[in-house]
Amino acid sequence: MVYLTGDTHGELDRFKHGRLRWLGKRDIVVVLGDFGFVWDGSKEEQKKLDWLRKRPYTLLFLDGAHENYDLLAQYPVEERFGGRVQALGGNVYHVCRGSVLELEGKKYLCFGGTESPDKEEREAGYNWWPQEMPSDEEYAACEANLEANGWQVDYVLTHDAPSRFLDFTSLAVGESNRLHLFLDKILLKLTYEKWFFGCYHKDVALSTKSRCVFCDVIPMGERHAKR
Repeated sequence: MVYLTGDTHGELDRFKHGRLRWLGKRDIVVVLGDFGFVWDGSKEEQKKLDWLRKRPYTLLFLDGAHENYDLLAQYPVEERFGGRVQALGGNVYHVCRGSVLELEGKKYLCFGGTESPDKEEREAGYNWWPQEMPSDEEYAACEANLEANGWQVDYVLTHDAPSRFLDFTSLAVGESNRLHLFLDKILLKLTYEKWFFGCYHKDVALSTKSRCVFCDVIPMGERHAKR
């Protein structure tokens, strides 16, 4: 089964306790950005990554603000699960922005990235990377992949969210940026069942078709899809 969860920020607690602890080799876990295990390249971080690589399940993650994009760029890109991913070893993969993955017969549009609200207080190449925001090429690749799928998927997985989800909610933070507006654009054209995103450190259903995820672990089985 496919399971979704939110930001992990380089901490193993969610993987060591609760539902994820019991998953097997047929299961898939997707972290909705701010994975945080590719951050400083330290020995301690490598130990954590090695532990994750030894899990029996497949672990996929979107990128957010808490990734070291210079370190992440060193991992090879390959075609897998119907889209483009970077292999980090074992069963751990970073999902490239705009990929449409096919997992257990369902199509998932995946698009990471966000804008750090405190980037002016951070140091480029140390704890902030401009690559946290998508490039023109990544926006174009996403639209091309959606065009190839007839602008129809089962689920949308993103780190940030369309501004239309954030307006008039407790999640709204300042002005919309280019990523919010791009997600607004595809929202209007896309046919999908449900949209899940991380980023805002809350577990809340905004509507029957949109949900913010943080610590929850959500099974994407048939019963969930029909709710």
